[in-house]
Amino acid sequence: MANFQKYKEHFILLAEAGFIAVNQGDEDAAVKLFKAAELLDPQNLLPQIGMGYIHFCKLELKQAVVIFDKILAADPNNEMAKTFRGLALALNPTELAKGEKVLEEAAQKSHDPNVKTLAQSALDFVEKFVKKAPTPTQAQGPSNTKKKKG
Repeated sequence: MANFQKYKEHFILLAEAGFIAVNQGDEDAAVKLFKAAELLDPQNLLPQIGMGYIHFCKLELKQAVVIFDKILAADPNNEMAKTFRGLALALNPTELAKGEKVLEEAAQKSHDPNVKTLAQSALDFVEKFVKKAPTPTQAQGPSNTKKKKG
């Protein structure tokens, strides 16, 4: 196996570029960048968080939660994985309460100000759009398919 140690300082650049690629909608590049970062530092969980983030952005919420659960099994204190997991859960109607609880904890207890901000923004989003917004059927009102005779 090749020795990648001389490129180890490029780890964070590859990981960050992976997140940028996800945000640009370039999943192929993102996967390649996260895999390259993982080669440079196999113990670092950031590339795995990136893979979960890909699923999250595609609204593949169950797959995202599975990845974030694996990360948390390896590092139960990983605040970024906890917060993304909470957001993925909160966007799933059957897991909303569990997701909110995770996000509230992250917003209050996180040591990372960026994670705190993300968790609070996620809670605001859930409150404004997930919990309060009517479903498309509710917005249309009752269906009137039968005509009145008369």
